[in-house]
Amino acid sequence: MTTTTPVPQRTAPRTAALGSMIGTTIEWYDFYLYATATALIFKPLFFPNISSTAGTLATFATYAAGFGARPVGAVISGHLGDRIGRRAVLVGALLLMGVATTAIGVLPTFGQVGILAPALLVVLRVVQGLAVGAEWGGAALLSVEHAPPGRRGLFGSFPQIGSPAGMLLATGIYAAVRGFAGDDEFVSWAWRLPFLVSIVLVAIGLVIRLRLTDAPEFQEVKQRNEIARLPVLEVLRTQPRNVLLTTGLRLSQIGLYVLLTTYSLTYLQTGFGKQSQVGLVAVMVCSALGLISTPLWAHLSDRYGRRPFYLFGAVAGVLALVLFFVAADSGSKLGVVLAIVFGVNVAHDAMYGPQAAWFGELFEARVRYSGVSLGYQVGAVLSGGFAPLIAAALLVAGGGSPWLIVIYFAVLAVLTFASALFAKETAR
Repeated sequence: MTTTTPVPQRTAPRTAALGSMIGTTIEWYDFYLYATATALIFKPLFFPNISSTAGTLATFATYAAGFGARPVGAVISGHLGDRIGRRAVLVGALLLMGVATTAIGVLPTFGQVGILAPALLVVLRVVQGLAVGAEWGGAALLSVEHAPPGRRGLFGSFPQIGSPAGMLLATGIYAAVRGFAGDDEFVSWAWRLPFLVSIVLVAIGLVIRLRLTDAPEFQEVKQRNEIARLPVLEVLRTQPRNVLLTTGLRLSQIGLYVLLTTYSLTYLQTGFGKQSQVGLVAVMVCSALGLISTPLWAHLSDRYGRRPFYLFGAVAGVLALVLFFVAADSGSKLGVVLAIVFGVNVAHDAMYGPQAAWFGELFEARVRYSGVSLGYQVGAVLSGGFAPLIAAALLVAGGGSPWLIVIYFAVLAVLTFASALFAKETAR
């Protein structure tokens, strides 16, 4: 009697890509909604009794706390994702994010419970960070591992599209609620509504994610009993260079994005006033364009390689930040929008579009979830998590001049440029 090896179940490439995109859209909606509220509303609600500068630093410190938790989420999810599968971890990550974001929507303010309010805010932000730390690696790998040959860049860009889609959804709902309720009612209670919407979005995302399967490549690793016992330790032992390089590849990319979409909202209030919508408009415009520019850069990377576009994006990002500060300080609203669009959709997306495929291609399947998650999330902490806090501090140190911020970012760009030069070209 002969036995046959069962054929691994396979989700269609487009289904896997769309399922990853919808899930990451919901995850990033929750994460970016907090970022938008941090820049525009949380200071008077949770840090009302300190100076304006100290309040800004405190709110961005809670924002950074979410980034600090992301490597922990990456380690836990990497271990589970490389042992039990990508889909199961993604379902758990989506549930965790939904619970944390909904809880923020019912959180008491400082005026109601005192110091307990910002303490609870930090705890929930940390939970968000754990969820995002678990999310990206699995979503990226579901798309990349299901992709047809020669199209991993394009299919890997679908979970990347979740970032601008989530930002567009977050800023759009935030602006709509603020416009409908008015400033007084928004500060009083209506700011909670965008957070409460999360529970509906998570329910939709769960229905979609539960229908996905792990890619045959990973299922075959399980069938051959080649699952790593401690995948995080194994990838650090066998491929430390790739973990280090993927971390470096993240620095400029995430730093630029956070500075132009989160810190910019606070910086623009100084010149244009707290009621100005120019920052939110710019972020919504670049987020909408990102739905096109992200897969476009990824598709080009399938044809011409991952490295050239990364090198271009690292250099162009420095120019974009200079253009933003020049436009902001000159009072040009159109200039601000154009600078942010150039920075996000040209410089940033040239790196972000090919990123999922390049990261995934650098690691072998049995430790891939751990490898990509570590590089992605550690880089996010070192750059994106602290970028608004560092920028706010450098603005004070520079006497109100933003050029110390530009120098700080240029250092990140140099590190990303060097990482792109040393990382293996995998597209061909």
